[in-house]
Amino acid sequence: MAVNAKKVAVYVLVVFIFYVIITDPEKASDYVLIGFQGISDAAGALGDFATWVANGGK
Repeated sequence: MAVNAKKVAVYVLVVFIFYVIITDPEKASDYVLIGFQGISDAAGALGDFATWVANGGK
């Protein structure tokens, strides 16, 4: 039962993404930019943390 719910949720998410892209491409590009900025910030934070750990927590 959980697998079917997961498939439905993924399908709904994909349809929503296509709907946003088709109805408002500029807003969709803003969402993509925000997503990539978030991923970039998270990667930078992980790098800072790894450097802090490698330096013995100083």
